[in-house]
Amino acid sequence: MSDSSFKPITIKINSNSMKNGIFRNILYCTIAAGMYLYCINTSPKWLQAELKEYVFYCPAEIGIAVVTDTRDTICVNAESSYPMNSVMKLYQAMAVAATLQAQGRGLDSLLPIKQEELHSKTYSPMRKDYPSGDFQLSIARLLKYSLQESDNNACDILFRHVVGIEATEKYIQSLGIKNFAIRVNEQDMYENNAASYKNWNLPLSAALLINKLFTEPLYDSVYQNFLKETLISCTTGKNRLSKPLVSRGGVIGHKTGTGFNSLMGLPQGINDVGFVRLPNGRHYAIAVFIRSAFRDMHGTEQIIADISEIVYKHIMIESLWR
Repeated sequence: MSDSSFKPITIKINSNSMKNGIFRNILYCTIAAGMYLYCINTSPKWLQAELKEYVFYCPAEIGIAVVTDTRDTICVNAESSYPMNSVMKLYQAMAVAATLQAQGRGLDSLLPIKQEELHSKTYSPMRKDYPSGDFQLSIARLLKYSLQESDNNACDILFRHVVGIEATEKYIQSLGIKNFAIRVNEQDMYENNAASYKNWNLPLSAALLINKLFTEPLYDSVYQNFLKETLISCTTGKNRLSKPLVSRGGVIGHKTGTGFNSLMGLPQGINDVGFVRLPNGRHYAIAVFIRSAFRDMHGTEQIIADISEIVYKHIMIESLWR
């Protein structure tokens, strides 16, 4: 057979098909890479790793807990107990609401307040508003003093006249919250600063508690809505959890805690526990407890604000893929 019997085979390549194929491959690779980065960057482990890295370089003992609306729980250094300080007032307020409902009493119920109940050497905006003593205030107003302004006298009056320390602890336990203790009031802590360590919790306990308040039906709406609205109107700790949120349209209901300075004059027991609702509908609970810090108050509060921003950005990035 001669060579002339063989006919060459011609392969025609459509340049448009090739371009489309390359484009599809690039698109598939981009999508795959994006999904991979999404899985990494929005996973709870990634947020936990980012928080751990931030905390590692902070000159402070910090515990963090986050509970998201996707039921993820992220904790950092949260296996240790931290003094509540005035975060205890959140626990108390929820027990007060339960007691009022059980007794059929309204938030407008009046309590007589005597001059001797207004201790002069503790933090108390109420005492400044009523310096003469011997007056009446509604339970609602006392709760506002306690939750919004962290008034120590208001807190102890509620313990004395509405629900006691032991009953408060038992009620919170009945909600399924564990790993906390409430054993002393504000006056006890003032008289003996070390007593503040008798009121303690794990960060996750506080985050779970405030998450329950904002997401589960615990009381009649008149009581529950009042507590939520009062916490949203909190006036303390504006440089803590709320600092990176307000300008971005986030709404936070929170309760702060502030302990006594160390012998070196540095902050101790600087805390903030909040429930955050973002403009896109996402929500989460966050608790940050700083047992001690080698920064001044401004620097210590900035740590809490930084942690709040890290969590906020993570939730927002995750939201883009939902």
